[in-house]
Amino acid sequence: MAESAVTFLLKKLSSLVEEELKSLGEVQAEIVFIRDELQSMSAFLRVADAIEDTDPELQTWVHQVRDLAYHTDNILDQFTVRFAPHHHRHGFFYESVYKIYYQIKSFKVRRQIVFEIKDIKTRVIDIAQRRQRYNYKFRTLEQGSTSNVANNGGCYDRRGDALLLEEAELVGIQKPKKQLIDWVLDGDYPLKVISVVGMGGLGKTTLIKKVYEDGEVKKHFQNHGWITVSQSFTIEELLKDLIQQLFDEVRQPLPQRLETMDNNKLKAVLKEFLQESSYLLVFDDIWSIDAWDAIKIALPNSNCGSRVLLTTRIGNVASTSCRESHGYIYEMKALSPKESWTLFCKKTFQEQDCPSHLIELSNSILRRCEGLPLAIVAVAGVLASKDQGRVDEWELVNRNLGAEVEGSDMKKILLLSYNDLPYYLKSCLLYLSIFPKDHLIEWMSSIRLWIAEGFVEVQEGKTLEEVAEGYLYELLNRNLIQVAKIKYDRIKCCRIHDLLREIILSKSKDQNFLTIAREGRVRCPEKVRRLSIHNTLLEIPQGKCFSQLRSLLLFGVDDPMSESSMHLLFNDGLSLLKVLDFRNISLERFPGDVVKLFHLRYLSLRGTKVKVLPNSIGLLWNLETLDLKNTYVKELPVEILRLQKLRHLLLYRNEIGHIYLPFHHKHGFEAPSKIGGLQSLQKLCFLEANHVNGSAIVKEIGRLTQLRRLGILKLRKEDGVGLCSSIEKLSNLRSLDVSSIEQDEILDLQSLSPAPQFLQRLYLKGRLEKLPQWITSLHGLGNVCLWWSKLRDDPLKCLQDLPNLVILSLVNEAFEAEGLCFKAGKFQRLKLLVLGRLKGLRWLTMEEGTMSRLEDLFIWNCELLEELPYGIKHLSKLKLLELTNMSDRLISMLNRDIQGGDYCKIEHIPYVRIGDSKDGHWKGESIGQIPVSHELGLVSLVATMGSLEFRGSGEVIPSQVSKLERNAQKVFPNSIGKLRNLEMLDLKHTFVTELPVEILRLQQLRYLLSTVVKEIAKLTHLTRLHCERNKLRNDPLQSLQDLPNLVHFTLFQDAYEREGLCFKAEKKSSLAGGGRRSNNSLPLLPPQRQSPPSGIHLRRARVLYKSVRRETQNQGRRVQDELESMRAFLRVADAIEDTDPEIQA
Repeated sequence: MAESAVTFLLKKLSSLVEEELKSLGEVQAEIVFIRDELQSMSAFLRVADAIEDTDPELQTWVHQVRDLAYHTDNILDQFTVRFAPHHHRHGFFYESVYKIYYQIKSFKVRRQIVFEIKDIKTRVIDIAQRRQRYNYKFRTLEQGSTSNVANNGGCYDRRGDALLLEEAELVGIQKPKKQLIDWVLDGDYPLKVISVVGMGGLGKTTLIKKVYEDGEVKKHFQNHGWITVSQSFTIEELLKDLIQQLFDEVRQPLPQRLETMDNNKLKAVLKEFLQESSYLLVFDDIWSIDAWDAIKIALPNSNCGSRVLLTTRIGNVASTSCRESHGYIYEMKALSPKESWTLFCKKTFQEQDCPSHLIELSNSILRRCEGLPLAIVAVAGVLASKDQGRVDEWELVNRNLGAEVEGSDMKKILLLSYNDLPYYLKSCLLYLSIFPKDHLIEWMSSIRLWIAEGFVEVQEGKTLEEVAEGYLYELLNRNLIQVAKIKYDRIKCCRIHDLLREIILSKSKDQNFLTIAREGRVRCPEKVRRLSIHNTLLEIPQGKCFSQLRSLLLFGVDDPMSESSMHLLFNDGLSLLKVLDFRNISLERFPGDVVKLFHLRYLSLRGTKVKVLPNSIGLLWNLETLDLKNTYVKELPVEILRLQKLRHLLLYRNEIGHIYLPFHHKHGFEAPSKIGGLQSLQKLCFLEANHVNGSAIVKEIGRLTQLRRLGILKLRKEDGVGLCSSIEKLSNLRSLDVSSIEQDEILDLQSLSPAPQFLQRLYLKGRLEKLPQWITSLHGLGNVCLWWSKLRDDPLKCLQDLPNLVILSLVNEAFEAEGLCFKAGKFQRLKLLVLGRLKGLRWLTMEEGTMSRLEDLFIWNCELLEELPYGIKHLSKLKLLELTNMSDRLISMLNRDIQGGDYCKIEHIPYVRIGDSKDGHWKGESIGQIPVSHELGLVSLVATMGSLEFRGSGEVIPSQVSKLERNAQKVFPNSIGKLRNLEMLDLKHTFVTELPVEILRLQQLRYLLSTVVKEIAKLTHLTRLHCERNKLRNDPLQSLQDLPNLVHFTLFQDAYEREGLCFKAEKKSSLAGGGRRSNNSLPLLPPQRQSPPSGIHLRRARVLYKSVRRETQNQGRRVQDELESMRAFLRVADAIEDTDPEIQA
């Protein structure tokens, strides 16, 4: 790390010698001497950084060099601040007086800086002399350094490899994955917890993730959620995160005021949402029993077969969580030697065999990994960058790991991975530890932060952003960060494994790189350089000097940002601050002190309530990123044009709470008419072009020749030609997003010629009528989204030959004709297809060989489409099909029991969802539980379905039932009797308390969840009965006692109004003892009141419960075995039934 500090300082010194220090002629020679001396130290520092932990004296010297570099950097930055030009708007007299004052003050400052630089020179000489003592000791190491600094000019960009990291790590995972899936799908109704326990680095999270993403597992449950818990979690944030995931999954708007809900309210919301559904939730990395206790109380057990998966390093957590739910524990084991070798070769030699001359060395290194996947991939990441012909480099890696095998070997391996990094990657990796544990690190945010801190080097022919992205891919390929969120080949978020984070946090602390303030455990160094505040402003260290602070980031801070809080932060001026991130804090006004931060390069107020930017924003001359996304700022002051270094301007707000976004769901900003003066801009989103100066702004855009991403809202038809003229000059453009002023306004972009040839993403919203011809020339296009385009001709003819198209969306009347045909051999890279609200669409054809890589297909609100897309069965890679608000006929034909239906066309798709959002809330089920939510054909739609669920008021209920409820009627329609094959009827949480006598026709009914009728004993197949809110006055057991197959009976929430129930001894029932005769009546709530049950009664109850549970499981296994036997017979019987009347019967 000392090497990093010195190298970055050298670059700054060289720049100053060439430019600014000419005005300090008397110390220019000293500056040159300091630069040259530090230059001579840098090569030695490459080795010293890696081995300082082994030599206390060397460690002291390295720390002195680093402190000297920090101190020199501070002096140079202070020099820049004090000699920066100042703009004043006073009259001639005031300007004259200020000029005299400035000259006197600057003379004093110059003398002070002269003394400082001479002092630095003295320290450099002393440290250089001390360095000579080590040269003889480490000269050989210096010559054979393992570091990749020789390649500092750039890093190997294996982006394709990085995206496949997770798959490459899956060695020895199939057997545990199968075991966990068997447990998850075991068929039991009660909620069960399945714990995966083992030390860090064994791959618990990777294993659970593969189970969670399995197609069979996904479609088995209605709701899914994944939460990373960690040691420092808060239950409120955990619940909010889980609620947001669950509501987003079903396209339902979040509850109002979710952010302000307390613990109890959040638990109530979660319980209500999950109460009647089967859910699969993952809680990754639980550290204590208390943490599990806080979580479990929010999870309902509704006997719907829900499952909870958790990972933990603590055995007691695993045993406690599973004991309560009669769940399962899986103990992770280290990889076998064979599996370790397979993984090692995959990661080190890219699936190739190990060269014979490296086998012995590789085995020696691999033994120290002790079968831990994290250790193996970490050391493989180091070795993969070495020359396989340089055995000495491999031997050095082996020596650096040490000879002994001990518990700290994992730390040694991870330290080796860190020490082997080039200097520019060390600073970048350490900086990522500024984020909270398990935080999802946004890909682009990390790039902008690194640039602001000055960690990214200039490379010819590349932007700083492209170089920084190369750094991220290099860290991925070295297995030091992990992909956390990826969207169709684009990485959105990454994370750091918690074991590695502990290592780099320790390094950060030792080197005074950054300080974390959280939970009252704050030990600040004398001079803080980077500060990350977690959860509360009360953690701001008191009485500390922040004058050398470079970065200040706040995470999860709910405290209002008051004037006193702001003063506490800015009490030392923070004059050297480069990064200020106030994202999502409670802030309503722009902090006035911010404009005094001359060195500020990165400012984020994203998610705050700030409405206005002050004119003084123009004083931030060094600002590179201004992030005002999801604030209430609507206009930029003209002073923004002074920010000539501004590269990223993000200012827009999205409306939330809509299932289908309205035309004006995005709000941008009004820009100054001379916006083209900001010629360093690379990202500009989103300008509103409908203001008075709109036409001028459209022309100004052509001056922003460095733009990579451009977003424009509310474009008028008459400005379309002008915009095309401007876009033609933006040769570097990668993303273009344009919306017209209204959905029927013509979006005139036909004249664009030539189009930017590097364009990758195109979003057009507004009336096109005809697809622009220039689109066909954009071979780099990966994402095309068209909204309200009202195209008259088939757009696929223009789009089908785009070789890199991955995402295609045609939404909201994008196309007006009756059909679309996806031709064979076309769209070969397409992974996502969205077709929505195409009101005229009647047919879809997908020829064999088209869209061979399609993974996700969404079709919604195409109500004239009455059949599945012809040829959908050929889409062999399709993982998800979602149909929402489609025609009754199309949905009804998906029933697997309908002869000649369409189910066979989609049975190869792992996850099929069918939903309804006509009331503004998305509701749906997997294909196994098709919701009945259509106006027509209630009986014909479900007459042959295996199950039917009616839940809640208007949730998944046919409209005629909803009307009955609104009229407070409680009787179900007589037509229920026509559902002859119905096996399950769920009326919980409805007002229905009476069923017509026609229900007795349902001789296949096995599950009835709601009520009781007098002749219910005739439902001989009934195995489960749940009564709720019935307020029955007569003993329901009179009707139930002769049901031969009843296994599960529940009376719940005012179902029965009398004082007692009596189970007759002479009656046979499957309920108690699985169909065996009961010897005695069960004393549950007899008519007279009794004292609380004695211990002997409780023991009897427990014994009975275990007996019933065991017998139920046995019955389930017997039924499954019987069905397997039948299936074997039916394979033959189906083929010969026409020849044998008895078999046919």
